[in-house]
Parts: sequence; C-alpha cells; structure tokens
Amino acid sequence: MRRCMLLTILLFCVNGMHATGILYPRSSESRETLSLDGIWKFAIANRSEQNKGFEEKWYRAALQHCAVKVIDMPVPSSYNDITQDSNIRDHIGWAWYHRDFFVPKTWKSQRVNIRFGSVNYFAIVWINGVEVTSHSGGYLPFDVEVTDHLKFGHPNFITVAVNNTLTPWTIPQGKIVYHNDSQRYPAGYYEQQYNFDFFNYAGIHRPVILVATPKTYIDDITINTTNLSDSEGVLSYSVELGGSKVAAYSVIAEVYDSRDRLVAQSKGLTGEIRVNNPNLWWPRGMNESVGYLYTLKIQLWNDAKNVEGDVYRLPFGIRLIHWNSTGVYINGKSVYFKGFGRHEDANLRGRGLDLVTLTKDYNLMRWIEANSFRTSHYPYSEELMDLADQQGFLVIDEVPAVGLDNFDDDLLEAHKQAMKELIQRDKNRPAVVMWSIGNEPQSQKQVSALYFDTVVQLVHQLDSSRPVTLVLNKASNQDVASIFTRVTNFTRSLDLARPVTMVLAQSYASDLAAQFLDVICINRYFGWYSDTGHSELITYQMIKEVTAWHDKHSKPVLVTEYGAGALAGLHTDPPVVWTEDYQVVLMEQNFKAFDQLREMGFLIGEMIWNFADFATPQEYFRPTGCMKGVFTRDRQPKFAAHFLRRRYAQLLY
Repeated sequence: MRRCMLLTILLFCVNGMHATGILYPRSSESRETLSLDGIWKFAIANRSEQNKGFEEKWYRAALQHCAVKVIDMPVPSSYNDITQDSNIRDHIGWAWYHRDFFVPKTWKSQRVNIRFGSVNYFAIVWINGVEVTSHSGGYLPFDVEVTDHLKFGHPNFITVAVNNTLTPWTIPQGKIVYHNDSQRYPAGYYEQQYNFDFFNYAGIHRPVILVATPKTYIDDITINTTNLSDSEGVLSYSVELGGSKVAAYSVIAEVYDSRDRLVAQSKGLTGEIRVNNPNLWWPRGMNESVGYLYTLKIQLWNDAKNVEGDVYRLPFGIRLIHWNSTGVYINGKSVYFKGFGRHEDANLRGRGLDLVTLTKDYNLMRWIEANSFRTSHYPYSEELMDLADQQGFLVIDEVPAVGLDNFDDDLLEAHKQAMKELIQRDKNRPAVVMWSIGNEPQSQKQVSALYFDTVVQLVHQLDSSRPVTLVLNKASNQDVASIFTRVTNFTRSLDLARPVTMVLAQSYASDLAAQFLDVICINRYFGWYSDTGHSELITYQMIKEVTAWHDKHSKPVLVTEYGAGALAGLHTDPPVVWTEDYQVVLMEQNFKAFDQLREMGFLIGEMIWNFADFATPQEYFRPTGCMKGVFTRDRQPKFAAHFLRRRYAQLLY
C-alpha cells in the first residue's frame, strides 16, 4: 500500500508538454471543435490494488475488456455522487475513464489538440494506448497536440487515469494518514486528510474538446487597456504563433463592436489599437453600459500565397483598474464590492460543469442585486467566467491555495505554477479585477513572509494591471480574548491553586503576508465562531478589527467572509444559533459595522459566506454540509436572501 501511495506522490511531480497558450476552443473559419463530453466508461482501483491499472495496462484497450468492474459515468461531472456506492463517493486514489470516438478524415491535414477544462487532481491521458500528456492541478485547463496519435476516419479511444490524492506539496494541501492501531483499524488502513471545509470532489469536471487548427496557428493572445480618455481607449495587444512556417504569415488585428462593426485595426504580432469614443466595460450598478464587450479578431495572412490563415476571435472589455491606500477604482470610479463567497457545488454533479445550475446562480445573483463574487477557493469554469464578463460581475480570481502550511520550496513551485496557469487563462477577462493568491494561510509563521513575497512578486510580474490580495483569517484580539476567558474560567474551576496562562498572537500584529498585498481581505465570524450567539458584540468587534488592519498597513480592506449557519425552516424567537432568524440578526449587526466603516473611507466591500449551502466532508457538527448559504443547496431562498436583497439594493457606489 505504501508503495502504491508513493507512486501517486511521485507522479504528482510530472507535467505533460502542452502549448504556451490555453485559448478557449472557439470555432471559426479556420477552426473546428469536437466535443468528447458524454457517457464514458469508468472504474476505480481498489484500495489494496492502486497500481493494478498500470500493471495490467488498462490504457491499452477498452476499459470494459479489462479485469475490473466498469460502470457508466457522465463527463463532465464529479464521480462521487453519481452512484449509490460509498466506496466510489469516498474513493481515494486512481480512477479510470475510457471512451471511443471518431475524428473526421478532413482533419488529417490539420493540427489537432485535445483540451481538458479541468481534471481533479492529477491526470494522465492516453490516446490509442499511447501516453500523450499529464497534468497536476485540479481546477485549470490543459491541452496537448495529438495529431500523430489519431486515426482519421477510423475508431479511436481515449483513456484517462485520475487521482484525487492530496499531499503537503499539492495546491490545495492534504496528507495520507496511515492508522496502525490494530484494535481499531485493519492492516494498511489509511485516509485522506485535509484542512479545508469543502468536499474534495474528483473526476473530469469540465469539457473535453478536440480542436483542429491549421498547421501554423494562433497560440496565444494578450490584450490590455493602457489608457482612457473621454474620446479614446488605447489598447496594447500581442500575439504568439505556433507551427513550423510562422515566418510566412503576417498578423491582422481588428476590433469589432457588439453589433459586429469594425471600429479599429492594426497589424503585427504586437501593437497598439485606438478605439474612438469607446463603450467602456462597467460592472453592475455603475453605468448603463454593463458588461459591454468588443471582439478582437486575430487573422493570419500568407502574403506570398495571398491566402487567409488561422482566425481566432477573443471577447474583451475596455476598462482600467487602479488602486491606492483606500480604494479600488474602475474607469476612475471607486468600487464597492457587494457579493458572495461561493462554491462550484450542486446536487448529483458535484463540482462538474452544469450549465443549468450555473445560469440559475447568475439569475439569483442579479435578483439579489449583487455585483461581485470570489472564486473561493479555486478557479471556476471558463463558461461561468464568460457570463461574468457578459453580465458585469466583478470577480476576485483565486487559486486553490487554501489553508496553506509547511511553506517549503516544493509547495512554492506548485503555487507559482498554479498562479501562472490561472493568469494565463484569465488575463484577458474584464470581469477579473483582482488576483487572490490563497485563502486563510498560516501567515503568522516566519517562513511565510518570503514565501508570499515571492508569490506576489511573480503575480505582479505576470500582470501589473490588477491588484493582488490574499484572504487572511488569523484569530483576532477579540477571538483570542473570548476563547481565553472561557478556557481560563473552566481551568480555574478545576484547579484554583495554580495560575493560568496562554501564549497569544495578534492577527494584524503577527501576520506576515499583508505587507506585500495591494488589498487586504479578511474572513471574520464574530458571533459565530467566537462569542457564539452574542450578536450584541458583532458591530463593535468588526469595526475594531477592520480598522486595525487598515491602520497598520494603510491599504483598503474587504471583508470576504462573515456569516452563520442556518437550517432552512428552523426558527426561534428570540433567535438562537442555527436558525434562520439568528442568521439574519448576525447579518444585521455586521451591516451596522460595514456602514460605519465605509464612512471611514477604507472598507471597499462585503461578501457574505456563502451564496448557497454546499457539501463538506462528513463532520459531526455539520448536518450533511455547510449551511451558511443564503440559498439552500437546491437554490431556494432562506429568510437571509430576502434580507440581503434589501441591503444590496440600497447600497450605492
């Protein structure tokens, strides 16, 4: 068993070779796409036989012909909740997918890539029995050219091995714990442990797409707004090409408005484009032109043959971000974030892409008058991000670096790679206005200072147009004082003869990461995790806490989490914890604090935790999951949703 897990850990260090860019698959005059989504064949490797699939080469033939129990599995989806089998729901280790497919004969003269939107956590991919790529990281896309491995006009098959094991060197972190107590556990028994409070869903979560392009192709595009005036928007762009005959092609860049009218153009791999009287991209509530998108058409042209080459169209928005010690500004206007921490989580499909739930969630966010959300605690699907661009929602884009500890070089490299892939994917999105490098780390540890300094510098190097944040949560003075009082009183009741002491750490005094950030985000649960039920303390404690962070660092502060669990339909009067009534009381007291803090000039937003109830690991203090949503997991409003809607409707910029 240990040998099996060691193989898993070693494989996490492997990365497949794929292109520089990771452009979303879009059909055009020169490009065709073929979806491999649908019902695949699926099997898991037993706990005691984790290497069996590799030893018996399950990737060499149809999975159903191997010595393993095979079932049907939808792609995309998480595999955990599809069956009635708890062994599949709670599986740790290797799972196997297989499907057959055809590729058109007309693609034989093209370059063909396969692209995965995301596979959690580690994936190895074979085409017709030949390994073509691998990828580590469960929430971002990867692709690879497979032209030479395909049979055009004949049957092909694809096999994917997926491993959900988390280690101290993955993002997010986890560990495999072996239990050696023979009185309680059978020999070799182990479990996956991790310190984040959402379920570690696994599988092929997002679309699998084959893409055919010309042999010389557009590999990557970058576009930025560099200057705005009343009459003109100035854009810089750059294009990277791939293929063996790049020198034979020139680049034509054209900008079209939302009615498909040509408004500006340029030539060359890099250049500047000027758009007269531009329609700016605005977030919800700040302008009538909400979510206005242009299209950048990049076209290759072969001058010698006088023929058109590859064509790609990229939606983008014209907008500028800047920030200072008290605020974040879009197109020169200050922003106040009113929104949510969220999860990609739904019944049955888990974290798999579900366009029905995705669309419903946006309808609910518009209904509740929100303007923003954080992709807590990992990057969300590109399809979801497309709607944020189109509908004018502000997005704090976060990597899966949640609860980080043990800040060694291997973890740092994994963290940096995740940031590179996230920025590469989302750099052109107008909705993305802030990069979050993680959530609730052990940032009081001395070793974390150099670690987070390094990550922030990397992000600034990759993209200087957006602020960088990290969501902090180390216990505040009020939290520690409350805990100390209760523990002291209990200890003294047991022994009056000895003094009681406790080593204290102040969050804003001991935190070592905030100094490197552009915006400070904090999670605070006054009246819930500390001073439980004492709603009368919430306003006072929140004002003290937020003010202390700003006074120490002279940076804008955003409260990215606050809230309370509530069981739908549970009511008491007077309110007590876990009721819908107490959830509203807690919100009301936080609102009083937010209003006063906003008048002070440095609070830039409030994001309640959470948008909707979501699945967590099985825990005795949670009834089937986290119940902090203002909506239930099936998207029905609690009392809190109506209360929050009134709040957000009244908040102006």
